[in-house]
Amino acid sequence: MKTILKIILGIILIVLFVVITYVLYVNFTYYRIKDNTILNINNNQKETFEFNKEYKVLTYNVGFGAYDHDFSFFLDEAYTKDNKFISGKYAKAISKNNVINNTNKIIDILKENKSDVYLIQEIDKKANRSYFVNQVEELIKAFKGYSSVYTSNFHSAYLAYPLHDMIGKSESGLLTLSKYNFYSNIRRSYPVTNEFFKKFFDLDRAFSVHRTKLKNNKELVIVNSHMSAYDKGGNIRKKQLEMLKVFMKEEKEKGNYVIIGGDFNHDYANSKTLYMGDKKVPDWVFDLSDKDLIEGYKFVVPVNKNLYGTCRGAESPYDKNKTYQVVVDGFIVSSNIEAESEIINTDYIASDHQPVVLKFKLKES
Repeated sequence: MKTILKIILGIILIVLFVVITYVLYVNFTYYRIKDNTILNINNNQKETFEFNKEYKVLTYNVGFGAYDHDFSFFLDEAYTKDNKFISGKYAKAISKNNVINNTNKIIDILKENKSDVYLIQEIDKKANRSYFVNQVEELIKAFKGYSSVYTSNFHSAYLAYPLHDMIGKSESGLLTLSKYNFYSNIRRSYPVTNEFFKKFFDLDRAFSVHRTKLKNNKELVIVNSHMSAYDKGGNIRKKQLEMLKVFMKEEKEKGNYVIIGGDFNHDYANSKTLYMGDKKVPDWVFDLSDKDLIEGYKFVVPVNKNLYGTCRGAESPYDKNKTYQVVVDGFIVSSNIEAESEIINTDYIASDHQPVVLKFKLKES
């Protein structure tokens, strides 16, 4: 009996040692990137933007190359209209081949919708969850005539969570590609949670700020943004929006031209009940509108928002007739820019998001 108790005690002590060691490892390797970090630009272009000429900028959350139609994500949850609870399965992509195939599809989609600037979110550079496929490198190689600026948005130690499909170690972020000159590129750090355990699993959210000079001595400021998603109650997202509004106010006072594109993780198009499938509106869907912005800015609601969403529910594999959709990706522009946006329908073949393209002209003042 004493021998059995010693064995049980030994096992408990070993488990405690492993858990404590792991918690210490995650804690001591955790860090946040400083606000206003200068970013490197590769292959910077010489051409500059002109007034009253039409340009295109495209935003696309590529979902780390995991989200083909068969993929569901373990943090996504939903209720069907008859109150059946559903939750996703995977934390990592299903296989390396899936990541490679989806990345190639993403490149094809971007090339088919040729734009002057591409704003890419949730793209992996070196991560267990995408089997170490360097998606950043693949996109840069595919767009040789463009400058590229990468900034980290999700950098973590090895996350042993969830136990059935551990996320592992990750380096993921935002990629901006441009045919036009950017003289300044800065990473701004969004507020995130400081709670001890939650902070290890929350993305180190950021937006990147790219500046180019115009002939009237003002600047065109293009922002690549990715706000928090799994934020119960939306408190972190409110703080992130407040930070973005301070930034917008500062640029307005300078008289600059501003385009903010990306994944807002908010329904800004009054779309949350347009494409419900067989689901109820999920808890993660929060509303935004022009009234939530400062004066002089507006959301550019896609002209085809009644036909397509930009983000699908990932609590189950994609089914065109059953999957919930909502418009959360898109653009905010300042009033000195004439703009129109459109959702590109990809039928979610390579991501849980769809691209949105903005056609815009700078109004000369």
